Amino acid sequence: MALKERIHDEMKAALLGGNRFVGETLRNLKAAILNEEVATGKREQGLSDDEIERVIAKEVKKRNESAKLYRDNGRDDLAESEEKELAVLSTYLPQQMSEAELRSLVYKKVADLGASGPQMMGQVIGAVKKDAGNTADGALIATLVKEALNK
Repeated sequence: MALKERIHDEMKAALLGGNRFVGETLRNLKAAILNEEVATGKREQGLSDDEIERVIAKEVKKRNESAKLYRDNGRDDLAESEEKELAVLSTYLPQQMSEAELRSLVYKKVADLGASGPQMMGQVIGAVKKDAGNTADGALIATLVKEALNK
């Protein structure tokens, strides 16, 4: 089953089952997917599962950042809501790479590209993202690439 259909079916099931929080979270995700379809001119054919995973990853990143900001400002109640949404959205992403696996991939790409120095950071990040796809957080990739190139 396509990811978009799965999200739609699970949203309906949650709303019919009385789980409003999950239903509303998935409804908001469907709206984000629709916005991306319109923005990229793919409204008729729809987004591929890979493109939908990128939208979900973007939404997860937003929730992470919001929760951190709320926690930093003593608004634990709002942070908890963001974290609950994050948990729901994360179930639609592929299994994330561990930091050790990602670090290994970063060092391999640095060696493959013969990268040395921060001026190569963009090329290395691009190569790592191409291989890792939606299984790794972009911020973590950037941190590990910076660490690798500064050694």
